[in-house]
Amino acid sequence: MNRWDRLRTSFWFLPSTLAVVATGLSFLLIQVDTWVGTKLVQQLGWLYTFGPEGARAILSAIAGSMITVAGLTFSITMLTLQLASSQFGPRLLRNFMRDRGNQVVLGTFISTFIYCLLVLRTVRGTDESSFVPHLSVAFGVILAIASIAVLIFFIHHTATSIRIETLLAQLASDARCAIDRLFPSEMGDEPPAHASGRIEQISLHDFGGNAQPISAPSSGYVQHIDGDLLMQLAIEHDLIVRIEAPPGSFVAAHDAVLTTFSDHCISDETLGKLRQVAVIGDDRTPTQDLEFSIRRIVEIAQRALSPGINDPTTALYCIDRLEEAFGYLAQRNPPSPARYDQTGRLRVVVEVVRFDELVCSAFSALARYAGSDADVVSRILAALFRLRAKAPPDQRQALSDVHEATFRFSQEALPYDADKAAVYKAYQHGSRSGEFLVNRRETDFGCGPTPR
Repeated sequence: MNRWDRLRTSFWFLPSTLAVVATGLSFLLIQVDTWVGTKLVQQLGWLYTFGPEGARAILSAIAGSMITVAGLTFSITMLTLQLASSQFGPRLLRNFMRDRGNQVVLGTFISTFIYCLLVLRTVRGTDESSFVPHLSVAFGVILAIASIAVLIFFIHHTATSIRIETLLAQLASDARCAIDRLFPSEMGDEPPAHASGRIEQISLHDFGGNAQPISAPSSGYVQHIDGDLLMQLAIEHDLIVRIEAPPGSFVAAHDAVLTTFSDHCISDETLGKLRQVAVIGDDRTPTQDLEFSIRRIVEIAQRALSPGINDPTTALYCIDRLEEAFGYLAQRNPPSPARYDQTGRLRVVVEVVRFDELVCSAFSALARYAGSDADVVSRILAALFRLRAKAPPDQRQALSDVHEATFRFSQEALPYDADKAAVYKAYQHGSRSGEFLVNRRETDFGCGPTPR
């Protein structure tokens, strides 16, 4: 999966594939031209029937223009990546690089160039022999027309993809996909009805010295854990496995990623298979890392609120998308940290991401940047109010604490009485409704140090 993900986010894989297809197509059409001959082509009036010089001129013009446009397209793409990195953050380059539209555009221009170049070499017009692949030349003209349409699409697509609304919609979609994968988790089955409470009956410390850590082969971020393979190995070899480093965690070389518990020795072959469960790479990916999916939206909002950019409207868009993602997450039942097999035996133990921790971390990070902006603070308070109504009952107090802390911090940071009054009105909306049980303690965001 890691290899496929790297191929998807590269600029070379799809263009190279299209170039190989164009190469094979050129040889195929040239062979067809050899089979059908000139007589059949002359009977088809809609085909271009040129002599050798005319065919060379058309193919040369198409090939020259395509390589020029391909270079221009690549330059525009690099400029877009540079702009996106400086405006939205380097973590979002992945979204632009994996954009299928940009890859298809670049591949179309390169493929058309290679196709015309290969067909051009077969055109002969000497006294000894003459050969003009009319079908191949006609198809080259069709590719040129299609390339013009692709160029128009590229201009529109580039202008659309750089818009913050489009980017945030894509990030929110990635977050929803991560929620679908993780809630409920794919790590295995939930406890059967007859096995409820089994995790309290089995203590991992009972295995004592038979605990075997599975170390990381290299340093990096845990990008993916194959839950199906992990459950299969645990069942086959009668193991209990605890995930020490869930997706998104950074591990140094030889740090424990998994820990196995068993009453018998584990063979080296089994340990080797267990090491293949976790995929470690140089960066975090949103596939199984919901916190990273949320963090990318938070980063855009923090940059927008920085003095260098000063774009609070973008921050408001980010808050809306965060509320959308968290509202989608609130509809899911949190999975159990214990994964059981079909017989009710404990097999996998994994740390589960809590709803209140994600919400608390995201909005606390924004509140520290938005303390002096009444519009952003009011939107944060409104979002927290609505999300608390959707949160599980045992996790609502954490959101109440963040709601209270955000209000108190803004009252100290806002310079104008009118702004303080606007924020107080938003704060009172949640308090009067009876949904919030405010905690009148010292300002504390609940997820990190107390702001000063």
